[in-house]
Amino acid sequence: MSADSPHTATSTTSPGAEYADTASAAYRAALQVVESVEPRIAAATRKELADQRASLKLIASENYASPAVLLTMGTWLSDKYAEGTIGHRFYAGCQNVDTVESIAAEHARELFGSPHAYVQPHSGIDANLVAYWAILATRVEAPGLADAGAKHVNDLSEADWEKLRNKLGNQRLLGMSLDAGGHLTHGFRPNISGKMFHQRSYGTDPDTGFIDYGAVAAAAREFKPLVIVAGYSAYPRRVNFATMREIADEVGATLMVDMAHFAGLVAGKVFTGDEDPVPHAHVTTTTTHKSLRGPRGGLILCQPEYADAVDKGCPMVLGGPLSHVMAAKAVALAEARQPAFQAYAQRVADNAQALADGFLKRDAQLVTGGTDNHIVLLDVTSFGLTGRQAESALLDAGVVTNRNAIPADPNGAWYTSGIRLGSPALTTRGFGPDEFDRVAELMIDVLTNTAPEGSSKAKYSLADGTAERVNAAAAELLAANPLYPGLEL
Repeated sequence: MSADSPHTATSTTSPGAEYADTASAAYRAALQVVESVEPRIAAATRKELADQRASLKLIASENYASPAVLLTMGTWLSDKYAEGTIGHRFYAGCQNVDTVESIAAEHARELFGSPHAYVQPHSGIDANLVAYWAILATRVEAPGLADAGAKHVNDLSEADWEKLRNKLGNQRLLGMSLDAGGHLTHGFRPNISGKMFHQRSYGTDPDTGFIDYGAVAAAAREFKPLVIVAGYSAYPRRVNFATMREIADEVGATLMVDMAHFAGLVAGKVFTGDEDPVPHAHVTTTTTHKSLRGPRGGLILCQPEYADAVDKGCPMVLGGPLSHVMAAKAVALAEARQPAFQAYAQRVADNAQALADGFLKRDAQLVTGGTDNHIVLLDVTSFGLTGRQAESALLDAGVVTNRNAIPADPNGAWYTSGIRLGSPALTTRGFGPDEFDRVAELMIDVLTNTAPEGSSKAKYSLADGTAERVNAAAAELLAANPLYPGLEL
């Protein structure tokens, strides 16, 4: 068991049995209050903890926040409206929210070495949406106003405003393709980003699965985008952000990096130099959960020239800030600034490597042939399965994953041909390389004993005894690495 996870009995941030007893008392009291109003919600909450304790959670976008982070969200800070930003609110009585937001932003700046941080976004999608509009406001709207001799859009004539509106809605964005590991918010039609921009995608080398920076540069020269988006949701390798910045500079584009998945590896100094996006990107967005291990929410880091526009996220895009979540972000970011978090981040990377090695030595197929971040992308076509069939069979055996497209996926984005796996959550529980190797073995057991039914891409059959065997083996691993040990409800 890891000695510096915030969820073990020897946590450095909240040490010992006394901490577990205090947290237990707090949660018991809170659930009793909930139960007095709606007992079904209290029951579902208790059941969720039991389910998470009893499953091997390998979803790359999930983790376990510390009790301190979770408890911070359940306060009366939720009751305050605070549109605007620090010192410039549209509501009176926001002095305590100013304090909370200031502390969260301070931790974010110091943790990531960024000149500016905006901690209001409610999610990663919100953070990306604010970032896009901040780039448009800085690169298109501000020059458009100046050209028209105006300081504000309200000062524009109808004709000038129509011209500016057409410019704002007719810019180009170059982002990573979905099947190569990009995200819906990187310009795809079902998402608002795909409706805001004229979008084009860059993929990966068809032979290696790695980003081909020469091909990205060629696409940028031909397409001439206003924005280049780097970062990923399901790419199991590191990115050279210095090279991406060079490409952006050559074509006059703003480089935006979405580090929602790997922010914890940046915060933990696993990714440094050219692999740290913050010094190279004009704007960097992230979630605060996933590998960062905080509350569900978003965060934007940016260079000074984008700060004013980013800070207008509310009311430009966002509604009222979630002050209780900003407080929880501050607590999580404070945890991430401790030396223990750097050790945790390194174990996340080491454990992902152990998981990948466990698959490879058992002849499984991995996209790019391995990993050097926290993601392992398993190609399940060699088992004769779709991603949906594999995901469902694994869930029957107590292994929680999510299906994911692979490059040039023949089954599309719904059924898929891949399973995306991540090491952050089980690393938080204290799993090490030996346990991750065992997880790979158990998953192979499930997949080799699963068969598709007929021509269906969803239906499957699992050989008798497989689910029981794997669940029992998983239970042994989980018992040795308890989640929130000592926390009793």
